[in-house]
Amino acid sequence: MRSLYSKFTLTTILIMLLSGLISFSVSNVYYQKELKRQNDTKLTSIAMDMADFIGSHNDTDLHSYFEHLGSIGYQIFIVNKNGEEIYYGAGFREYNLPEEAKEMVLDGEEYHGVGAFPHKTFVTGFFANELKNTVGIPFEYRGLNYGLFIRPDIKLLFGELHSLIAWLVAGMIVLSVILVLISAKYLIRPIGKLNRATSLIAAGDFGIKLNIKRRDEIGELASSFTKMANKLEKTNEMRKEFISNISHDIQSPLSNIKGYMKLIKAVGTQEETRKNIDAVDSEIDRLSTLTRQLLLLSSIDSRQDLLNAQKYDLSEQIKMVIRQYQWNLSEKGMMVSYSLPKAYIVADPPLLYSVWENLLTNSIKYSSENGEIDIKLVEQEEQYEISIKDNGIGMEQDELARIYDRFYRADTSRTRSVEGSGLGLAIVHSIVYLHNGKINVWSIKGKGTTFTVRLPKEVVKTK
Repeated sequence: MRSLYSKFTLTTILIMLLSGLISFSVSNVYYQKELKRQNDTKLTSIAMDMADFIGSHNDTDLHSYFEHLGSIGYQIFIVNKNGEEIYYGAGFREYNLPEEAKEMVLDGEEYHGVGAFPHKTFVTGFFANELKNTVGIPFEYRGLNYGLFIRPDIKLLFGELHSLIAWLVAGMIVLSVILVLISAKYLIRPIGKLNRATSLIAAGDFGIKLNIKRRDEIGELASSFTKMANKLEKTNEMRKEFISNISHDIQSPLSNIKGYMKLIKAVGTQEETRKNIDAVDSEIDRLSTLTRQLLLLSSIDSRQDLLNAQKYDLSEQIKMVIRQYQWNLSEKGMMVSYSLPKAYIVADPPLLYSVWENLLTNSIKYSSENGEIDIKLVEQEEQYEISIKDNGIGMEQDELARIYDRFYRADTSRTRSVEGSGLGLAIVHSIVYLHNGKINVWSIKGKGTTFTVRLPKEVVKTK
């Protein structure tokens, strides 16, 4: 397989050659259609001026006159009625003038050999040093009819220029090829770096550094590639952390269940056996909750635009969640105040139920005894804004950036005694995003946390 560099250079050179061929062909057509006729007319006019001068100056030395014209850039052939022929100036490569052309001019007609020259390439047509590639004019000198055939001496007139043009064209071609090779190397080099970086990423090395500082499409591609590599590195780290966390969260209750089962098998009092069974039941509930949340996250990731949206009262749904967890609130002596006017929304009810459930249970978990929770729903022009505020323990600012990561639990040292898997806010964020909404959080350590969810009044469903 050819490299991109060889393909690029080969394509560029072929384009140059094709462009030259097309330009050559167009120029040839222009010469055949226009320039050849113009050259014939111009030479005919010059020959007629020569004939007129001879006709009005019969005392002129004909031989000296034509020798002078030959020396300044014309090839001349003279023939008379007596069959005498003489040449002036540079010789012709081919002396192929038809006899009928001589007779035609001696009989008083004009010969247009330049205009009638066969259709060949314009280089051949213009530079063809042949006797038939001339113009012929009759003239009379001292009572005798002559035929004058002339053409410009191209070698004399354009010799140095012809060499200059040849060297110029050759130099342009060589220089163009060299510049194409250099520029192609410059253009292709970043792509080679990107290709090597892709191989590194495929091998699991995401810490790539592309030293590509260009302001064109390749520069933008390199920038996007670097961002992608950074995101892949972060995703890979999150994946490893996810596996580690889920392994720990599953292994921990399994180990506890195994320990409690050993205690149950051992001889003990009925009260001790009941407590151990309750502990096993609690660990099973913990595993069940974890698997249920994982299944919900997997469902959200796979559903995307397949929402089961329907119209319902959002305020009633939030009130239902509050009633469901009233006993938890009462147990901690907490108070809930809310402002929930009627708000009809087109969304997926079960998914949004999980949002309010997770946010409310988080506020309960991380609030102290006798704490307060304030819930507000505000209708805006195209969306609803729902805020859930508590006066709990709050979070540090550096913790807020990771609260939506799966299995992340802020400050594990202070939350070790609080039950949870670290999946709740990840579920909330995914569901809100799935509904084309936004979620923001405000929190200060020791003063509490406020989650604000903004949802469009109607989710646009796509199939």
